[in-house]
Amino acid sequence: MKRVSQKMIFVVMIGMLCLGAASLAQEKADTNLMKFAAGQKVKVAGEIVKRDGDSFVLHNVRGEDVLVKLTAATVIKEKKINLFRGAKSYTPAQLVRGLEVEVEGLGDQSGALAARDIKFTQTEYLVANSVESRVTPVEGRLTDSEGRLTRSEENARHLSGQVEEVRDVANTARGNAKTAQDTADSAIAGVNAAKEQIATVDQTTNARITAVDDFEVKNTVAVHFKVSSAVLSPEAKAQLETLVKEALAQRGYVVEVTGFASSDGDATLNRVLSQHRADAVVQYLADSMVPLRRIVTPFGFGTKMPVANNQTHAGREENRRVEVKVLVSKGLAVSELQSAGAIKNQK
Repeated sequence: MKRVSQKMIFVVMIGMLCLGAASLAQEKADTNLMKFAAGQKVKVAGEIVKRDGDSFVLHNVRGEDVLVKLTAATVIKEKKINLFRGAKSYTPAQLVRGLEVEVEGLGDQSGALAARDIKFTQTEYLVANSVESRVTPVEGRLTDSEGRLTRSEENARHLSGQVEEVRDVANTARGNAKTAQDTADSAIAGVNAAKEQIATVDQTTNARITAVDDFEVKNTVAVHFKVSSAVLSPEAKAQLETLVKEALAQRGYVVEVTGFASSDGDATLNRVLSQHRADAVVQYLADSMVPLRRIVTPFGFGTKMPVANNQTHAGREENRRVEVKVLVSKGLAVSELQSAGAIKNQK
């Protein structure tokens, strides 16, 4: 019986030492927090390592910890990288452990950082949220196992005859810890796979953004005018009608309108006349339901850039023209091809 009591005391002492070490480690982490003067402007970046109510601890690249407090004035939003939509807003509940964030704010009376703006990318949020959703259940199971082991140790202090039962419970807890470790390893593998998939999506997005300002010509029409005239003929209107129908069927298109004149008459008047011809075409396109935001600022080049010999009658007729081009962004064209390929793969 004396030997059993000694074993019980040994188990209790080991448990107390473990709990004491954990408590000292937590106290050390709390006392090593960076301090800021009240009203001091602060901008930090790092990873959220601890989340507690309306505050969290941020670990920066220099190995320093910062206590960040959330207030009613704190704005949480996406660090914008997409030019085609506004930055998304987030809630405090989405500030999960493992998330890389940028924080701007002021020091408060306690020396902590009162956050004014918190920013992070959607990619970092997806990765951190994936880790949190997988690891939290694992931590829960570990906590449950530790709880069962603690209860067994307490029973051992009071019931010396149950030492063997305590040993069995400890073995079960170790088995649960091994299972939890295996689950954590599986979660990490899943996160790595998610990172690779997100990296592929980012590469595709960057390629589309790069190609947005690169246009290709889908259609070109040249409408002609009589001498000293900026009035559209029936034939010219028919040409523009056909072009409008084709343009409205496109996505991400713009219309470029440039006017020209033959060498008949004064060069300065021809410059003005070419601009009036371009404006007449723009007016007709607008009347035909082409949005003005789709029309590039029209310009009259006068007698510059002739397409035929101004020394002949036929050549001058060819030069009295307005060129209308429908251009489409290559970035949107790439997006449509990728979407079509994705749909085909799903089928």
